[in-house]
Amino acid sequence: MGYGNTWIAPAPAQVATISAGYADGLLRAMGSKARLSYAGKSCPVVGRVSMDLITVDISSFGEEPPYLSVLGAAQGVDMIADAAGTIGYEILTSLGSRYSRTYLE
Repeated sequence: MGYGNTWIAPAPAQVATISAGYADGLLRAMGSKARLSYAGKSCPVVGRVSMDLITVDISSFGEEPPYLSVLGAAQGVDMIADAAGTIGYEILTSLGSRYSRTYLE
């Protein structure tokens, strides 16, 4: 729920600040349409995507997850691209060097 880029929690919420932003390739256009995930559960980005930070609602986890994934089994590159109104190629070529990458064969 919100007005523009302002997020108003519908109930008390646990919000985490994540050190990732548009400098890392998370397009500002994603806004609250983007989600991050951990262990098969996802959480929405809330508020704006800034240069180095985003905030996510982790209330559904019950406790703070050790990390959150931008791309993975729960959210593919095309889902992120749809949230940003672009194509997967632009997302992949925008990703910065601060991410930990795991390549599967």
